[in-house]
Amino acid sequence: MIKVGDTLPATTLMEFSEVEGNGCSIGPNPVDVAKASAGKTIALFALPGAFTPTCSAKHVPGYVEKFAELKAAGVDEIWCLSVNDAFVMGAWARDQKTGDKVRMLADGSADFAKAAGLTLDLTARGMGLRSNRYSMLVKDGKVASLNVEGPGKFEVSDAATLLAQAKG
Repeated sequence: MIKVGDTLPATTLMEFSEVEGNGCSIGPNPVDVAKASAGKTIALFALPGAFTPTCSAKHVPGYVEKFAELKAAGVDEIWCLSVNDAFVMGAWARDQKTGDKVRMLADGSADFAKAAGLTLDLTARGMGLRSNRYSMLVKDGKVASLNVEGPGKFEVSDAATLLAQAKG
């Protein structure tokens, strides 16, 4: 499993864009993790699935709500990762009204989750291989803090915990 001090996995995530801008065309666009995290402080959180109850009711809304405080604490971007395709993540972004506050990034084949050693096998529940629920503070592509949830828990990967770590 990835740990504090490690570099983020050299993978490519996908991001859905509804409007052209900043060099992004409409539709799914690749996001090279190494390039996108270079020189930035990122509040990254991952979860088992878009539109799932805890993720939609608590996890994403907490980061949207704490956006200004995270920015004030030195966070450049907030990333939400899930093992879903970019179209689902785009629809979920609209549903959650993440706007320009949270980048909703698709780890469609779980490449990032596998490389980080943070997978969750939900095959028995009909969801296949997913990402564990966690958060991490990333500075210039390296893990500065990591908060991995226990099975079925939502106690340490919330926005308030990561905000406290960003301030520390």
